[in-house]
Amino acid sequence: MFLYQLLNFFFVSSKKEEESSYDLSLYKRGDLLEVPRTLFTHFGIYLGDNRVAHLIPDILPVISRDKSSIAKMVTNNRLLLGVITKAASVRVDSVADFAYGSEILINHMDKVCSQPPLDGDEVARRAEKLLGSVTYSLLWYNCEHYVMYCRYGMAISYQTYQFCTIVRKIVFSQMSAYVTALCGVCTMLYLGCVTPLTVLLTLLVSFTIWMAA
Repeated sequence: MFLYQLLNFFFVSSKKEEESSYDLSLYKRGDLLEVPRTLFTHFGIYLGDNRVAHLIPDILPVISRDKSSIAKMVTNNRLLLGVITKAASVRVDSVADFAYGSEILINHMDKVCSQPPLDGDEVARRAEKLLGSVTYSLLWYNCEHYVMYCRYGMAISYQTYQFCTIVRKIVFSQMSAYVTALCGVCTMLYLGCVTPLTVLLTLLVSFTIWMAA
């Protein structure tokens, strides 16, 4: 009990929950909602009646069976620990809890995605069908994959693509090839293991990075 109380205290957010100031008349069933949250953009599907279905990482269900606590707004602490442990769920929250105090964009992805959106009721039906626990993956299955599948029929993530593009530019660059080769040579000299095999491996890794750049 003490451990749970200690963990529960850790999960308390400094951000106080306020009454919803969002105009619900702006949202239609099946709308794709997005808000900036922490270091990324968070996405959800509006179901109507002040309900938003969204996939969100959450550590609390892993360490507690208290449904009333789990049902409360997912704080950033719970979210970040959920990302690390890959624990998540598709859940339904109020618009205010989903937005977490941020401004909401409506159907902004319609301008980005080449695929036309599905009918609003079909979008909401898909969103509701997927409710429950899921294994979270920052690159392969996040909140954007979920909403894109529900609204457009294809599970893709533009955030993931942009992230991978940036990583590729950093890792697979000519400078990285030079640095890799230099580090390999320095390591071999420091350890005194300059052999044909280690030289070949160093050259092979550096060449692979060079060709991928």
